[in-house]
Amino acid sequence: MRIAVLSDIHANLPALEAVLNKVDELHAGTIMCLGDTMGYGPFPQECLEIVRRRCTVVLQGNHDSGLIGETSIEDFNHYGVQAILWTREQVSKDGQEFLSTLPYVHQHLDATFVHASPAAPERWRYVLSLRAAHENFQAFSTRLCFIGHSHVPVVIPEEGNINEYRPGHRHIINVGSVGQPRDGNPYASFGLYDPEADLYELVRVPYDIARTARAIRDAGLPEYLAHRLFKGL
Repeated sequence: MRIAVLSDIHANLPALEAVLNKVDELHAGTIMCLGDTMGYGPFPQECLEIVRRRCTVVLQGNHDSGLIGETSIEDFNHYGVQAILWTREQVSKDGQEFLSTLPYVHQHLDATFVHASPAAPERWRYVLSLRAAHENFQAFSTRLCFIGHSHVPVVIPEEGNINEYRPGHRHIINVGSVGQPRDGNPYASFGLYDPEADLYELVRVPYDIARTARAIRDAGLPEYLAHRLFKGL
């Protein structure tokens, strides 16, 4: 059964809807959400309700943690702070209680799922270098580890070339971001893993960016949060 791995939705409803349509088209029977359903975007309650309904497993991300006050707001940039303060007024009490129950890590079959890094999942560290990846390979016992957090998709094999998936080998796989890609490609991204065939691919999905941008402006959120979506920044 194929597994769709989503991360960093960031309250971007048009992107989430487009991705889930693609997930259904690809017949993925399991959907894993690696966290950061909240933050930056203008549709937090709507996205949370869909994630709760559609995802098999939902993990906690740093923006989810910031929203419920478990991570200090001082740990976020100016745009993140403004979005968190606004989002707290939009998400229901039940929704915030749900976010408070989310785990940092989940294991399924031969894969570990975590928002930021397996070595210190609650500290929100980035895996941005081969050195950091090497240290994190020691922190999980499964063959694969799926992460998000940086919004930049990449496949890092324990041995071999970057962005080359090698069946049977260990990898750290960043699935990128559904709602706020930062790799210069504005299309939403998610990972598709087939454990039976041992195949992985990154899937990119176009969506109505203008709709999200209008909603960001209408909500009074920073203009930069709308502008960056068109550039994949």
